Amino acid sequence: MTYYYRISAARKRLAGFGLACAIVSSGAAVQAQARPTASAAANTLTAAEQRAGWRLLFDGKTFDGWRGLGYDSVPSAHWKIDNGTIMKIANGQVPRMADGQPAAGGDLMTKETFTNFELSWEWKISRAGNSGVKYNVSEELSMAAAPNHAALGFEYQLLDDSLHEDNKVPSHRSGALYDLIPPNASKTLKPVGDWNSSLLIFRGNHGEHWLNGSKVVEFDLGTPLMDSLLAKSKYRDIKNFGLRRAGHIVLQDHGDEVHFRNIKIRIL
Repeated sequence: MTYYYRISAARKRLAGFGLACAIVSSGAAVQAQARPTASAAANTLTAAEQRAGWRLLFDGKTFDGWRGLGYDSVPSAHWKIDNGTIMKIANGQVPRMADGQPAAGGDLMTKETFTNFELSWEWKISRAGNSGVKYNVSEELSMAAAPNHAALGFEYQLLDDSLHEDNKVPSHRSGALYDLIPPNASKTLKPVGDWNSSLLIFRGNHGEHWLNGSKVVEFDLGTPLMDSLLAKSKYRDIKNFGLRRAGHIVLQDHGDEVHFRNIKIRIL
């Protein structure tokens, strides 16, 4: 009988251990589901994403919620909806006006501003292409300092690292905080034509860039290190550039073809 009770007690301990593992695994699964992953149906939210507070910034069909920076509407000669994506039309394909000049373009921005958030999106770049996603963007500052409808803000760089000449500068490569912090060695970039998955976290003075599941950049505003990086960057002479604000999110018009989809945001 003593032997039987020992076996029973052992089984109970193992059963308890299994239950604990199941609880831990379940918790990890819930945590993992809190952030978007590539899904079969583009530009949709799963039930888990909805519960976690995510919402779409692009419905896959319209430019609802978007307009050109410095415009009342979208500069449609440069931007279009293409097969469930927001597509930047390459400058060489932009329609010409009567005088032979290409129609005006510029960056595409959210009508809303955001302060503390997680932003998730998928993108693919053209051969030797260059683009970016900008945040903490002031439209007023941008139009005053860069009147060509180009946003001034922190930039998550998107690049064909293999061919674009910006690959010579580490802080200009894909995933970088442009001209400030290069991506780290954990970065994995998909080949041109394949979809990459990006995540941006911006909360308080803390920021993170993630690329294809790896954190490639981390920074804190207001630190001596960040102040020194800003002082050595292209932004050093732009007054108030580095101030924290409720800003627009911007898709960059850098002249090259690039596609965006599954653009999702969660307010923190």
